[in-house]
Formats: sequence, C-alpha cells, structure tokens
Amino acid sequence: MQFQDLGLAEPILKALTSKNYTTPTPIQAQAIPPLLEGRDLCGVAQTGTGKTAAFALPSLDYFDKNPKPRPLNSSRMLVLSPTRELAAQIAQSFRDYARFMRISVETVFGGVPINKQIRKLQGGVDVLVATPGRLLDLIEQRAFNLGGVEIFVLDEADQMMDMGFIVPLKRIVKMLPKERQNLFFSATMPREIEDLGKQFLNDPVKVSVAPQSTTAERVQQYASFVNQKEKQALLTQTVREEPIDRALIFTRTKHGADRVVRFLAGAKIEAVAIHGNKSQAQRTTALQAFRQGKVKLLVATDIAARGIDVSGVSHVINFELPNVPEQYVHRIGRTARAGADGIAISFVADDERAYLRSIERITKVKCEIVPLPDNFAEMVRNLPKAAPKSNGAQNNRGGAPSGGRGRGGGRPERGGERQRHRGDGQRSDRGHRGGSEGRGEHAPGGDRSERPQRNGGEGRPFRPRKKAVGAHKGAVQKFKR
Repeated sequence: MQFQDLGLAEPILKALTSKNYTTPTPIQAQAIPPLLEGRDLCGVAQTGTGKTAAFALPSLDYFDKNPKPRPLNSSRMLVLSPTRELAAQIAQSFRDYARFMRISVETVFGGVPINKQIRKLQGGVDVLVATPGRLLDLIEQRAFNLGGVEIFVLDEADQMMDMGFIVPLKRIVKMLPKERQNLFFSATMPREIEDLGKQFLNDPVKVSVAPQSTTAERVQQYASFVNQKEKQALLTQTVREEPIDRALIFTRTKHGADRVVRFLAGAKIEAVAIHGNKSQAQRTTALQAFRQGKVKLLVATDIAARGIDVSGVSHVINFELPNVPEQYVHRIGRTARAGADGIAISFVADDERAYLRSIERITKVKCEIVPLPDNFAEMVRNLPKAAPKSNGAQNNRGGAPSGGRGRGGGRPERGGERQRHRGDGQRSDRGHRGGSEGRGEHAPGGDRSERPQRNGGEGRPFRPRKKAVGAHKGAVQKFKR
C-alpha cells in the first residue's frame, strides 16, 4: 500500500513526496482509512511508530475538504500532549504535512510567557497542540475556549496518567463539544487507561501495531549490579570505554540528572541535562545540541524524555531503573531506530533488583549481567569531584532565574513539582514575594552580593547598613524612589 492509495488530498500527498514518504507504517495504514470516514479511534503504538502522521494526515484531509473560518479564541483541532518537547515535535510535523495548505498550527505549554500565547490565539487557529496545565490556564483566563473543537486527540495517554494529569484531562473533556471526532493513543493499555478511553470514545476502531511492552528487537540489553554511591564511577568508566555516537542517560529525579552532569564535567566529559526544572529555552538548546551531535551525552528524566525523537542514539544508559516497568520500554525505545542497532545498559542497586525482575517479567527478556571491572574499587577512589554548580544551573518555575519568576513567565505544568531551594543561599519560590515584575531579580544562584536590579538595569554593590532606627524603612523608601 502507498500513501496515494489512501485517498488523501493532493496538497498532503505533495508534502509527503517532498519528504520522500511513500509507504505508510503499520499504524498509519490501519488508522488512516477509518479516520478518513470520521470514526473514533483507540490506538496502541510505541513512540516512533509514526502515529503522529496517523492522526495528522486524515485531520488535514478533513480540513481540506471542509474549509471553515477559524473560530475566535478557539481551534478546530486540539491535540493534548504530556510534555513540551513532544508538543513542539507534533506541531512541527503538522506544519511539514500542511506546507502546501493554508493551515495555522500553534503550541501552548508552560515555561514560556503566557501573554504571547494569548495573542497568537485571539484570531483562532486550525490546530492547537497543548499541554493540559497551560491549556487550563488559558481557559481560566478566558483567553481560549473549546467551543470550536471538531477533532480531539489525546496522545501518550499512559504518560498523562503517570504525570498526574487525569483530573485536568477530565475537566478538559467535559468542556469539549459533544459532536466531535476523538482519537486516543497510548503506548500501553492497562485497565486504567482503557477505562479513561471509554469515557469519551464513541464506538471506536481499535488499532494495535505491537504487543504491550514489547522491547526493540535490535537492542542488546545489559545490566550491572552496583551500589548506588558507586554508580557515578561506573558511568564515567562506561562513557569513556563504550563507542558512543549519542547516549541518553536516564535518572529518576531532576536533582539526580544535574548531579550526573556535574560529575561528568568534573571528569572532563561534556553532557547536558533536560528535565522539568529547566527553562524551555534551556531544554530546547540542550535537545538541539544533542540532535546535531554537538553533545554526545544527554541526561534526562522520564518526564522530559517522551518527546525526544533523535536518530543516531547508539546507547541508552539507565543510571537508575524506573519503578514503572513499562517506562523501561519507552526508554530503550530511544535507540535502535530506523533499522539501526542499539545498546541498553542498566545500573542496578540492591533496592532496584525488584524493578529489574518486574522489567524482565513483562518484557520476557533477560538482561545479560556484566560484572564490575577488576579495578573498580580504585576507580571509585579516584573519581574526580563534581564540577561546581553554575549560576544558572537551577531554575525555578517557568524557567526564571533563581530567586523569582521571570517577567511574564509561565506557570509550571500542573502535576509537576514545586522546587524549594534550602541550604544553598537561595530563597524558595513561595518565599520570594513580587518576583521580577517592577522589582527586579536576585542574581542567579541566590547570590546576594548585588542589590535587586531596577527595571533590568545594573545593580549596585551591596553595602551592609549599620543598625539604626528606621534603617529598614529608609531602605525601602530609597528602593521605591
């Protein structure tokens, strides 16, 4: 079967030809025909199987055959995504497929100024790709409504549930028009996800292109048993000896990701981190450097990794095993793409052995156990110290520099963590009143050697005042002058 056999509109076929796409993937071949008929769909497919095109192509065909004015402060199609990276990736795919059509595509997610997003949505859009938290922010501010939605897509439903988006999802679904087409995609289909789909799907066509929790056949899987405190030494040795083209290193926490990067930097090994505490600009820059091969090592948490679709990833290293077995499948699926081979290496601490057993049980694959190097104890003793924290290493809500919220910065995605800095000279988000709006920000990293800047200008050196009656009051008056 070829794309030309599916009956898609000519502008779409022209765009596919320009990208040298001729043959649909299994998920596309099974999903596109019923979607062209207007049916609801429930699809089970791993990331990287081509499911974005599976729902984008028939939707664009619908727009071509049913032209309508864009609804003000609304969209004709809504795609919900769990992460910023995946939302941006989906939007770019829509733009590529609609390059010969007059279709507007916008994204909204946290970590960037909300006012700019509000202005883009005022005239209405054809396709909106959004994360749940920021979408609800826009709705609550009456800057957007769901009254014009004709096609609704819920992508990566299992990760949505893992990230705690189940309540926001239900709120959003209740606001959608009753007459609409629904598309539901998930990499796995446990009972909770199936029950969620039943709440808004109407007599759906069910499509599954791979058995649940199937790992990539071309991935060689290895595991080493090592104490948690000694994992960094093993990682440093591994990245030095392995023939790595690009490697994704997974940690369970954001702090752990930053710590791994600093220890690698101390060993003169370049790596970058991507996680929920990074600003959107930092995440985009890090991902772009990794995609272009400028940086070979990308350290990520699961919450940020689902949208990473990078060819040429030769290794996936599980610095810490996920406590959800299905997440392991998503992780190692980042390698062995497009017909290439891949290697997955897991560092297993004593308290993670149960995780490994659960992973092997659902994947039906036994990892090959690799013993520690003979001189490993010496490697641990000689491990270089971690590089010091950079001033901009830790970011608060919306990616503003530490100490306050950036001007116009967005709120974090709902369900995420509120980070508080303690013991390192930084104030917590809640403790810093007023943010940067009209008062300036503390120097990045919590350094109080400078006064708060006035309207973004240069700060003056801090000079401690002698204790005197009314000193604090005078300081406030001078600051407001």
